Amino acid sequence: MPLRPADLTRRKQAGLPITLLTAWDALSAAVVAGAGVDAVLVGDSLAMVVLGHATTLPVTLEEMLHHCRAAGRGLAAAAPHDPPLLICDLPFLSYQCGADEAVAAAGRVLKETPAVAVKLEGAEPETLAVIDRMVRSGIPVMGHLGLTPQSVHQLGYRRQAGDPVSQERLRRRALALQEAGCFALVIEHVPAELASVLSAALVIPVIGIGAGDGCDGQVRVTADLLGLSSRQPPFSPPLIQGRALAVKVLGRWVRQQGPAAAPSPAPATRPASPAAPHC
Repeated sequence: MPLRPADLTRRKQAGLPITLLTAWDALSAAVVAGAGVDAVLVGDSLAMVVLGHATTLPVTLEEMLHHCRAAGRGLAAAAPHDPPLLICDLPFLSYQCGADEAVAAAGRVLKETPAVAVKLEGAEPETLAVIDRMVRSGIPVMGHLGLTPQSVHQLGYRRQAGDPVSQERLRRRALALQEAGCFALVIEHVPAELASVLSAALVIPVIGIGAGDGCDGQVRVTADLLGLSSRQPPFSPPLIQGRALAVKVLGRWVRQQGPAAAPSPAPATRPASPAAPHC
């Protein structure tokens, strides 16, 4: 039976760890589903992992929809009877320009892909209003605080909430997201002590990335864990050196396809004598 957003809260209540991995196409989705992950996130990190951008900002809603459909096909093939929960990121400026446009963007995700929930970043008053509108419209929403990559030009990629004032601000925002109706919350690159406090204080699951082991679950960019990323985040070391391994193995194959030894030239033959004329 497919996992639903509310099932993550039940897993938290039962003390069961929650695992999420990213996917960006049918192949990666089938791989993470085969690993037994609870939920799959088609993250806007695909802008960097797949499309080659320097940040997540350039990826469009159309591109997210395209990749989410592909990931959904991979999940259907790999786990047709018990697929992981599929969540899709809303990209930059798809939900910051008013509630109507935001609900329309999130609605397209649910209508045009197999995803059953969306994820968005931040907890500003405008964002909270958008989340409230989405949830009341029947759209499950996952929140995201701490290091929010769509705010890279404002926050950078550095660790967040390092002082008591910013930690209290983040705590209040987390509670506000829960109150707005989020079914789960991603906390990225914050002190482990803060993430543990939030996990204990919130009813909804807190999913950490670079936030210590005291969260209700963990999420990772699959390419980071496989060592495929060109730049590894400090809080997500690779489990294998996948890029170097792939280059080595494929390079061996390429060298094996080198030109074969040239055949020896055929020995010269004397031209045949002209045939005698018939009488």
